[in-house]
Amino acid sequence: MSPKRPDKGTRVDLSGEAIHWDLGESLSYGQYLQLEKVLAAQQPLSTEHDEMLFIIVHQASELWMRLMLHELSDVLECVRRDDLGPSFKRLQRISRVQAQLLSSWEVLSTLTPAEYSAFRNALGRSSGFQSYQYRLLEFTLGNKNAEMIKVHRRDRAVYARLERALGAPSLYDEALRLLSRRGYGIPERYLNRDFREPYRPSKQVTGAWLGVYHNAEQDWDLYQFAERLIDLDYQFQLWRFHHLKTVERIIGYKSGTGGTGGVSYLAKALELKFFPELWQVRTSM
Repeated sequence: MSPKRPDKGTRVDLSGEAIHWDLGESLSYGQYLQLEKVLAAQQPLSTEHDEMLFIIVHQASELWMRLMLHELSDVLECVRRDDLGPSFKRLQRISRVQAQLLSSWEVLSTLTPAEYSAFRNALGRSSGFQSYQYRLLEFTLGNKNAEMIKVHRRDRAVYARLERALGAPSLYDEALRLLSRRGYGIPERYLNRDFREPYRPSKQVTGAWLGVYHNAEQDWDLYQFAERLIDLDYQFQLWRFHHLKTVERIIGYKSGTGGTGGVSYLAKALELKFFPELWQVRTSM
């Protein structure tokens, strides 16, 4: 009778692995990621079990938004120097990040109305409406609204950062400047305007983008860039819709903790488009 072979499923065979059991002076994984700080940032204000879920979902979302802002800053530089190639990788990564943000609502939707109500009062007036990173994303992409920064007045550094983003050309503004440099007819009033003001769609701008689509072979990079902007906008619209439905599922039509109407406020943003003429081109072609 042959000897019984050891059960390989009970443990991983580490023989032959040159594992650094002694790290010496090297940084550890936890030190590199500063996990002590990150994992100490979850501080529930109630004794309710489900508050931890609520905190982690929102903190993770803020980290993903930070990465989006990091990538968008590089996309802006690519557009300014008319070198769109590297921006495609950045925008692809942003699309993957948006998928993570979208899936976060699936996790949060496991919270029942009773579970959320058990700790909701502990939130006070804090609300996702006050996410300055989300507001930076909207300003960077082109949704300018000066009123939105009022809620950040008590944090001078954040307020100043939002002020700068409000007054700076958005990604879409820079895209129109690039179109102009490439010879597409963008009205002067769109190239040098008060960037604090909301963007107003233009038939001339639609015509310029239509020209890009008709000249796709000649201006392939502009055409590809336009399609990636559409994808970015589309993913944002999906995110807003899932946000609305998750809020409706958990609190119904109650007002939000930040003072908005909750679902009724979120519904107003569903038709928002960062790049309106790129959507209009679909009808015009």
